[in-house]
Amino acid sequence: MKYSRILLKLSGESLAGKGNHGINETVLDEYARQVIEVVNKKCEVSIVIGGGNIFRGLSGTKSGFDRVKGDQMGMLATIINSLALESAIKKLGGKATVFTSIRMEPVGELYNRDKVVEEMKRGSVCILSGGTGNPFFTTDTASALRAVEIGADVLLKGTRVDGVYTADPEKDPKARKFDKISFEEAIALRLKIMDSTAFTMCRENDMPVIVFDMNKPGNLMKVVNGTKTGTLIYN
Repeated sequence: MKYSRILLKLSGESLAGKGNHGINETVLDEYARQVIEVVNKKCEVSIVIGGGNIFRGLSGTKSGFDRVKGDQMGMLATIINSLALESAIKKLGGKATVFTSIRMEPVGELYNRDKVVEEMKRGSVCILSGGTGNPFFTTDTASALRAVEIGADVLLKGTRVDGVYTADPEKDPKARKFDKISFEEAIALRLKIMDSTAFTMCRENDMPVIVFDMNKPGNLMKVVNGTKTGTLIYN
């Protein structure tokens, strides 16, 4: 196994499956199975999941929401998704704990880096919800921050696309996929992989990022084992 401790970033939209909103139980269970599979191989796992399938703070401002309130609603959406994933993992026999960035007992434990590391070592999947707990920061930034804090070997960004391309492969059939690319090259090419704050944090803290297709069963295990899957972004 190449990576013994990972931070997995999942998008909220992917949980909706082919729909635009809500949680698709089939997708949720498949994600839970893949996570349990790598935990059973002694990989320590923390997860940050978005809330776009329920509410997006930034888009909410276009409907008249105050930005701070909108972002707070988005934080709550990530907690809903995190509770759903926790339930799915436990239903399949795994162990999981939800941590929240804002005080919300008994919904979840308040985030504490040392407690998270302790729980991961015990084989529990730690789901880190609520973003950073502050408005104006995305869950991409939260995942970069948490990955650095917990000392992850790599930040894995599970998406519906199998890597990073020169353009959107769903719109441009001529888009070319990168097997690996440096942070500097990605910035120069203006590739929209993560928001700039998250990207900068990973680059400055030497945190490699792998973008891969989480919707293909078995891909998470392949990435953790070091099998060439997706796109590696490195310093």
